[in-house]
Amino acid sequence: MARLNAHELLDIVVDDGSFVSWDTAPILPAGGVSEDYAAELAAAREKSGVDESIITGEGMIEGRRVAIVAGEFRFLAGSIGVAAAQRLVDAIERATLEGLPLLAGPASGGTRMQEGTIAFLSMVKITNAVVAHRRAGLPYLVYLRHPTTGGVFASWGSMGHVTVAEPGSLIGFLGPRVFEAIYAEKFPENVQTGENLHKHGIIDAVIGPERIPATVARVLDVLMGAKEVPPRVADPDTRPEIVDPNSGAWEAITRSRNPDRPGVRDLLRTAANTVLPLNGTGEGEKDPGLLLALAKFGSAPCIVLGQDRFRQDSRAPLGPAALREARRGMRLAAELDLPLVTVIDTPGAALSKSAEEGGIAGEIARSLADLANLDAPSVSLILGEGSGGGALALIPADRVLSAENGWLSPLPPEGASAIVHRTTDRAPEMAQSQGVHAPMLKATGVVDRIIAEHPDASEEPLDFVSRVGATLEYELIELMREPSARRLARRMERYRTLGI
Repeated sequence: MARLNAHELLDIVVDDGSFVSWDTAPILPAGGVSEDYAAELAAAREKSGVDESIITGEGMIEGRRVAIVAGEFRFLAGSIGVAAAQRLVDAIERATLEGLPLLAGPASGGTRMQEGTIAFLSMVKITNAVVAHRRAGLPYLVYLRHPTTGGVFASWGSMGHVTVAEPGSLIGFLGPRVFEAIYAEKFPENVQTGENLHKHGIIDAVIGPERIPATVARVLDVLMGAKEVPPRVADPDTRPEIVDPNSGAWEAITRSRNPDRPGVRDLLRTAANTVLPLNGTGEGEKDPGLLLALAKFGSAPCIVLGQDRFRQDSRAPLGPAALREARRGMRLAAELDLPLVTVIDTPGAALSKSAEEGGIAGEIARSLADLANLDAPSVSLILGEGSGGGALALIPADRVLSAENGWLSPLPPEGASAIVHRTTDRAPEMAQSQGVHAPMLKATGVVDRIIAEHPDASEEPLDFVSRVGATLEYELIELMREPSARRLARRMERYRTLGI
């Protein structure tokens, strides 16, 4: 496939005339350069028109200042030697010092073989620079270009908060030519492609370079949102007029299971003005039962972890991969101090051999711990069914909201009835006695606020999700304006004293 060189990529990505190079210091050659290698470097400079395999600088992307590092494949296949690595580290550290988000566009065959082990170990300091940038709460975005392999993919190419790839790109750890030379057989086809990595939940999307500016601008509009706290909005007061703890729990449960009831995708489609889906754990897993996205409700930015009611059934229940995907979202929120919204709508986590062997119980525990101790603002929304460990894993938050017909229970009422009465026939009675429905959850302090349904969200889906969106905007902005230490202390106290 045709390759864009680094400057052609910049011409597409940055606003016209806005790029400023940071590559003003002369390149210092690696020590002990042989005559043959010196000739290779000179030929590479002549062929590529650049002085090394990395170019760095800053530019405006749809009016926002962004630091940029990009690989130039025409310079010795974009390989990273000591000088290129130092240029890369200098740029990352400058971006961190100046508080700039960073866009990386690697295109490389990996470590420069002419410089051997010292060049190989340069990946350590590059990785450390990226880690420091992320720890500073600054977004790191990666656009994997054709090809990106070897140590580059195994370091700064795989560390993005959000990672996308060029269509048809070769992306992999060990290049196919090297694999064939070492193992005397061809590498399987269509494995080391951006499209296959997306399929397996390793990267977030595959998009052409012409889409990068708009995508970067929208992503940064959300990710930089915590540093640009929006002004307060009026409380939409979407609460029901009457909250009766003695109302029928079973009626609420029945309504929550209506197939016409709106789910998290309806909420985002109608009530959010920005939605950027993320994909999988970034570590080779994805679960259709969980939606992970960057979003904005009104002026409030957030990460959304939503259980998708329409993609969970007996054949595809919520499994451990969904919770690992959720924990990726929690890590993003923690690093970027970005508000997190969890949307609970599940008949329960998977009960199966594969779920047990995949560590479902441990993932529930780790998700619960990560969320309960999250420094960033958090809101949990019980949108419908809230059954078992799958719901528990996403519940602890600064503010807990519930739809009027939402509910939360250790097991589906049928399961609770089977345990206590050895029959499922008394499920309605069990639901009422356990106090699983929203009015009772509010009376006991589990839920802070109930969002009205008139009388059932399935009968007014657009109006209902609009009310939910307005409530989320209000609650998120209020939390963003509060000191994190105070929020966290209140959250800890809430769950310490619940039920006492």
